[in-house]
Amino acid sequence: MRKDTRIILALDETDPVKALKVADDVKEYIDAVKVNWPLILSAGPEVITRLSKMTDVICDLKVADIPNTASLIVKGAVERGASAVIVHAFTGEDSLEAAVDAAGGAEIYAVTEMSHPGGVTFTSKHAEEMAKIGVKCGVAGFIAPATRPERISAIRKVIGSKKILSPGVGTQGGSAASAISAGADYVIVGRSVYGSPNPKKVASEMEKEIRFVL
Repeated sequence: MRKDTRIILALDETDPVKALKVADDVKEYIDAVKVNWPLILSAGPEVITRLSKMTDVICDLKVADIPNTASLIVKGAVERGASAVIVHAFTGEDSLEAAVDAAGGAEIYAVTEMSHPGGVTFTSKHAEEMAKIGVKCGVAGFIAPATRPERISAIRKVIGSKKILSPGVGTQGGSAASAISAGADYVIVGRSVYGSPNPKKVASEMEKEIRFVL
């Protein structure tokens, strides 16, 4: 995955036609597209392949299952063109290792803490512990919340040079500049871009904001 703009578009749009148009409109301002269940369920898994022809695709499936099932899900996503898959870390070492093995040349990102307020209820209390497990299992990087930049800094201390992707920028209240300054490699933004009348303008302005702090 390239590291030019540091922006990942969370394409949670459920209209396949609009989703593909937005991705095409902003592709020069993003390093990857992240697809979650809303788009996959409305457009079918082939949308992964279609988007992969434009840019890298991260399948945000938040896999949380036994090793065999985790392996099957990851393989299915990669076979369709995914460059990376997001999994939960709380499932433990065996499931994480299975996901990493199944990914082949693709990357696995493990969730340490989610960006919504409920993320502090359980996952944040064990985020550093899950990050240590992820490092041991060989994941490429981690998900840490842009809505709580101090948590990005805390995870960075545990994982060294592994990558951090930070969701929650824009509509959820997170700042791209603050997340990058706290140690994130990439920020993830969704509704602020794909829900805008001018997605390209929003993405361009965010790129400028990030470049200012780099």
